[in-house]
Amino acid sequence: MMQKTFLVEIGTEELPPKSLRTLAESFATNFIDQLNNANIEHGEVLWYASPRRLALKVLNLNDTQPDSQIVKRGPAVSAAFDANGNPTKAADGWARGCGITVAQAERIKTDKGEWLSYTHNQKGQPVVNLLCDMVKNALSKLPIPKPMRWAARQVEFIRPSHTVTMLYGSDLVPGTILDIESNRIIRGHRFMGEQQLSIDNADQYPEILEQRGKVIADYDKRKAIIKQQAEEAAAKLNGKADLTESLLEEVSSLVEWPVVLTAKFEERFLSVPAESLVYTMKGDQKYFPVYDKQGKLLPNFIFVANIESKDPQVVISGNEKVVRPRLADAEFFYKTDLKQRLEDRLPRLETVLFQQQLGTVKDKALRIEALSGYIAEKISANIEQAKRAGKLTKCDLVTNTVFEFPETQGIIGRYLALKDGEGIEVATAIEEQYKPRFSGDELPSTYVSCAVSIAEKMDTLAGIFGIGQSPKGDKDPFALRRAAIGVLRIIVEKNLPLDLAELSNFAVSLYGDKLNNKNVIQDIVSFMQGRFRAWYQEQGFAIDTIQAVLALNPTKPADFDARVKAVTFFRTLPESSSLAEANKRVSNILSKAEIAVPEKINVALLEAGAEGELAKQVAILTDKLEPYFNESRYQDALVELSSLKVPVDAFFVSVMVMVDNEQIKLNRLALLKRLQNLFLKVADISLLQS
Repeated sequence: MMQKTFLVEIGTEELPPKSLRTLAESFATNFIDQLNNANIEHGEVLWYASPRRLALKVLNLNDTQPDSQIVKRGPAVSAAFDANGNPTKAADGWARGCGITVAQAERIKTDKGEWLSYTHNQKGQPVVNLLCDMVKNALSKLPIPKPMRWAARQVEFIRPSHTVTMLYGSDLVPGTILDIESNRIIRGHRFMGEQQLSIDNADQYPEILEQRGKVIADYDKRKAIIKQQAEEAAAKLNGKADLTESLLEEVSSLVEWPVVLTAKFEERFLSVPAESLVYTMKGDQKYFPVYDKQGKLLPNFIFVANIESKDPQVVISGNEKVVRPRLADAEFFYKTDLKQRLEDRLPRLETVLFQQQLGTVKDKALRIEALSGYIAEKISANIEQAKRAGKLTKCDLVTNTVFEFPETQGIIGRYLALKDGEGIEVATAIEEQYKPRFSGDELPSTYVSCAVSIAEKMDTLAGIFGIGQSPKGDKDPFALRRAAIGVLRIIVEKNLPLDLAELSNFAVSLYGDKLNNKNVIQDIVSFMQGRFRAWYQEQGFAIDTIQAVLALNPTKPADFDARVKAVTFFRTLPESSSLAEANKRVSNILSKAEIAVPEKINVALLEAGAEGELAKQVAILTDKLEPYFNESRYQDALVELSSLKVPVDAFFVSVMVMVDNEQIKLNRLALLKRLQNLFLKVADISLLQS
């Protein structure tokens, strides 16, 4: 059996840059699945992608599919023959489908009975006969949300396609894909090298394309070149390039022959907030901004051309001319915004709708003002600063800059607030109201900012839940899940003494009679507790640990965090499994008792030995652990409670709880209830799985 390299390249018009990596990786994954399903041995599968091609290269691909045995199971023997032993219609039909008679069928026995069976030896096909269909199947499963047609063809793909090349070693693999016959012609760069070239052997790819066609098909190689040259270019400016991963990926998907160049813009534009300039350069032009060592924006940018020019300065000048009017627009918008104080824009928010049933953005800003002050008081932050920042949070939404660059909302508010003479705490809180914006994002930096950020998110949660529009499935138009996680992260990671029920209640009260959901507070709390479950599972906490804490319906996020971590530590103790099982037993006994259990233990009814010892230890720990629970020292409390393993085990070995004597039975139930309540001060450990 021989092994050769297989190559497939689909030549297209420009592919969506933000999807290019995903398309290529999916193509490779899908094709590997096809090979594995056909049981064809192969080596490494390499993927290539550039703006105008998707390609795969399979190393050491066997030239023949191995032979295989196909077992076709028929009807049960009991249903295959009638009372006279003659084949039934079901048996005859199955046999005809297999190309045999019932008499030729084998029989197999299983735990569920005896069945007719037929084993067929299928000879493996030459791999070249299978490859075309495999490629078709792999392409059909690409994540393409909106496929398109072109010319008069009925086939659909993500972009119009022009070439298909399939080679197995030096052999051309015949076949038609996307209405295009496979051939040896591949296309080079539009403006450099050979625009069309013929490839003789799959092993020549991608080097032949790079050498003769001036196309670097290796995606990661292009990306590495851009990154290295951009860093070197920035170093020559004594700066550092802003090479965010998303933009680096996008630029790598836009060029086939990257040439990194450096350009500049007028220094006067640096009087504009850097964020506006950066959004213009990165978002519109796909340029890399450059910062100095202190993090200040330099009047330079780095860009990637898709051509080697004989006169690079012409290309540089052209890009400088393109970006200049865009930066001038940003400058004009900002200077216009400076002519009006931030607070004076508040009345204009009456013209901006937050939600039809919930009123305007001005209404929201005033609610955030009140809620920020309430939260600030709870966390010992400056109340007046929090209220002031809350009132101004949304004023920058009606500025020219934010209208043109929506990503700068909050940021422009900070600049304008500082220009108006607002304090740094207020200005910072205006900017940080949206933090955290995404998973792993940094949190607000001050307590005033925390108060405003929590208020902004809780107001949205209260309003949308209050009109019964909670998220359904993957539909979450108001980003309530993100808002909930943001609130929880701030409270937990900043260890703030806030209660979700109290927060929700105050936030709901600010809406007056606008809300129609009578269960809004409970809905918000339940929703946020559900976010706890997902968040802590992602962090690696066991689901039964989380459920053990959630069983107590905790509404203070910082307290929840302390309990989960305490139970997680408790599970590392050697006594934990035994005590968890004991708590399960206690829970079952108490739930089946179906009688009112007294709160107090009658010491006179206790028997000496195991019962008396357990009661003694429970009484000691009840008094000792009271300050532990008050100070949320849950881990220390569970360590102390682990000492109950011996007396609890001894109790269940030697003491019968459900005795005939009613008084003794009730007294023992009271003891177990007291024992259970000690653990329930932290979590319901009966839910822990061993």
